[in-house]
Amino acid sequence: MKRPRIVILGAGPAGLGAAHRLAGRGLDVVVLEKRSAVGGNAGSFVLDGIPVDYGSHRLHRACSPEILADIRSLLGDDLLTRPRNGRIRLGGRWLRFPLRPLDLAANLPPKFVLGVLRDTVRPAPTPAAEAESFEAVLERKLGRTICREFYFPYARKLWGIAPAELDAEQARRRVSAGSVVGLARKAVGRIAGGAASEDKGSYFYPRGGFGRISQAYRRSAESKGASIRLEAQVERVELEDAKVTAVDAVTASGPRRFSADAVLSTIPVPVLVSMLDPSVDETVRKACRALRYRAMVLVYLVLEADRFSAYDAHYFPATAIAVSRLSEPKNYGLADVSGTTVLCAELPCSLGDAVWGADDDALGELVLGAMSAAGLPVRSRLVRVVTKRLSHAYPIYERGYSSHLSVLETAVARIDGLVTLGRQGLFAHDNTHHTLAMAYAASDCVDSEGLFDEERWSLARREFDRHVVED
Repeated sequence: MKRPRIVILGAGPAGLGAAHRLAGRGLDVVVLEKRSAVGGNAGSFVLDGIPVDYGSHRLHRACSPEILADIRSLLGDDLLTRPRNGRIRLGGRWLRFPLRPLDLAANLPPKFVLGVLRDTVRPAPTPAAEAESFEAVLERKLGRTICREFYFPYARKLWGIAPAELDAEQARRRVSAGSVVGLARKAVGRIAGGAASEDKGSYFYPRGGFGRISQAYRRSAESKGASIRLEAQVERVELEDAKVTAVDAVTASGPRRFSADAVLSTIPVPVLVSMLDPSVDETVRKACRALRYRAMVLVYLVLEADRFSAYDAHYFPATAIAVSRLSEPKNYGLADVSGTTVLCAELPCSLGDAVWGADDDALGELVLGAMSAAGLPVRSRLVRVVTKRLSHAYPIYERGYSSHLSVLETAVARIDGLVTLGRQGLFAHDNTHHTLAMAYAASDCVDSEGLFDEERWSLARREFDRHVVED
């Protein structure tokens, strides 16, 4: 008998996590990935002998026990437990991150402390419902000082628009503390000891780069019979009577048509909807255009030095400093390479703007200037500059975005056998452990005949809506 075929679009953690679960259950699983390597934005590559990631990544302790057990089984002793050791540049001073009470007491600018105390006594008023936004919600919860000195400039840098133009949902998904007291409790937890302190003070990271998680899922899926097709650019998702029937892609060997009983898509949902054939109506196309993503250029500085600093990541909320985060991959995965280190600078931008279009030399100078302005001058010899570009780094939750997203989700839900999931597929600000939870949930909704349990998926989606990003 012909086995039901599941075609998965995208070989990031979500796509490969689903393939790992579905393969070997009597299903014919095919994964299509446009890049030449797996992992997507959570992938890795080697630069001058050092494994580096597409930005700063870590597997948080909030990862579910089931998923963590699978990753441990796949990676063994190569899944390291690493201490968190970051810092934030605020008001010309450095603060440890995660926050620590004694460090805050010693290094917070006095003007900032006075402002926080004043805001605690005189909180911002509650705005009218129609005025709710990221700006209004955070000012009410955390006060003007914390928001205007840290969260608001950082938000403007990350998403490229004013905090007042960001949806209130952005505040819930990105800021876990609900008040100044909540922030204080989290900081105190760092010195209180116990499991809670350990959870926030360390993370998991694979020796050899974060992309090894995706590589391990790939090997597992292939060992169970799944086919992973790299350099396969999806062009069209064929429909017949509102049911998915096939996926057309351009592969390294030429155009291919992959028949499908079901399609699990982890690519950006506006891109997926634009590929549907027959095509969607103008209302849906308009919603596709309304959902925007923030792009990012990653600038890698290869330095002639064993280490640049002891920190894994430096955060820069000030808009005057172009870099949002600077990480040193050696301090994550403990690469055993002497005499060379790499820094990865993250530059949020928009497609087609000056940063996106700049050449490597100009971007290197931009990063070096930003580092100098932040008190981090590079004194080692700069060997070379390498850049990578991410067109879909962060979804932008503009006010009213949910109505456009609902239009797209409704269009997908009307198609039998088509499911969108993952960080890109659900237009979600999520971590890798969240996207893997989506993959596991989606795979559990597929039965042995390739039929998808929509009701069960709907229940799982409610859980995803409660995800809050771990920083």
